[in-house]
Amino acid sequence: MPAHVVTFGCRLNAYESAALQELQGLPDNVIIVNTCAVTGEAERQCRQTIRKLRREHPDAFLVVTGCAAQIHPELYAQMPEVDRVLGNHEKFNAENFTSQRPDIIVSDINAAIDFDPPEPVFFEGRCRAFIQIQQGCNHRCTFCIVPQARGKSSCLSAQKIIRYANKLVEQGYAEIGLTGVDITDYPDFSQLVLSLTKVDGLKRLRLGSLDPACVDDRLIALFGQSDVLQPHVHLSAQSGDNMILKRMARRHTREDILDLCRKLRESRSDIVFGADFITGFPTETEEMFNNTLDLVQKAGITHLHVFPYSIRPGTPAAKMPQVPVSVRKERAKLLRSKAEHLLFEYMQGKIGQTAVILYETDQKGLCEHYINVHVDGDFKAGDFISVRLTGITQTGIFEGRVLEKC
Repeated sequence: MPAHVVTFGCRLNAYESAALQELQGLPDNVIIVNTCAVTGEAERQCRQTIRKLRREHPDAFLVVTGCAAQIHPELYAQMPEVDRVLGNHEKFNAENFTSQRPDIIVSDINAAIDFDPPEPVFFEGRCRAFIQIQQGCNHRCTFCIVPQARGKSSCLSAQKIIRYANKLVEQGYAEIGLTGVDITDYPDFSQLVLSLTKVDGLKRLRLGSLDPACVDDRLIALFGQSDVLQPHVHLSAQSGDNMILKRMARRHTREDILDLCRKLRESRSDIVFGADFITGFPTETEEMFNNTLDLVQKAGITHLHVFPYSIRPGTPAAKMPQVPVSVRKERAKLLRSKAEHLLFEYMQGKIGQTAVILYETDQKGLCEHYINVHVDGDFKAGDFISVRLTGITQTGIFEGRVLEKC
């Protein structure tokens, strides 16, 4: 059995899993579980999958890596299903996947190691590629354990990023997304984005999650100046209440989010917004939660990622007065319902308009505004297709009538 990677968590993990899959020198019969530690539920799912993989592949050499492994190496090493635990720095060394090594190879994540991630040359089953431009985080949000898993912020050079983008375009990828833990921490991020929009042959550029405190006027202006930069912005909002944002140690206010969304719409009128939100953060009252509902409505945020607060031992928020778990989950349910309603309203308003999709597979592709569109026809992955949006399917994606292949 060739080496196989199972991925949990964010796009950064997906990127690194693609790199692991391409790592030269991996022995056969290795299964790598690239874990996530953002919530307790994420870790539970990781452990459940590890047990399942061992039952299905009793003779495999099973390696656990990623953020959960970095933070709790002993916990995973004690699982009888696991043969090796590797830290986030160690997982890109093929020698660490051989049997003649210690059971745990996890170094201090803040050790002085140059950030130089491997360059994935192939994104299996995809026509969209990603570039990891940054690693780690220098901020200490009170709920977040990621700095313990990823270390301090460090960035890839602009020269390498541009070179990687050119290589990906040469390989046939017309859309590239930028990923990292905190990509807006990149020095002169706006200039980097501008340079990437000028890469010959690149038709679409998407940005990962943006910190509202770090989006400057130059980046805002770029959305109105470049057709390559796609009209979809995902914000790390977390809450719509100023007191909760302060207790989270976020660097923005609800007014900052509203102002940013307004400015971006003035720059590009068709832009859509997504955002991350945590419900039931310690001390959150009903009124505070209602402020989040109100922010989502006023800002017109339609693409939401909602997480009920999860206690992360070792973070300041874990010591704060806790909201009952049932309340956290109920508020998450209400916020997701609100988001579904807003997204449906937005999609209804698009019916009859045209869009350009990047065809992927199974008769669907992604439009400019980060929504899948179903089309009939004989197309191949990577084709750009102009469509008229004619309806909404039961699964919540657009129906599209093909106008022409671009």
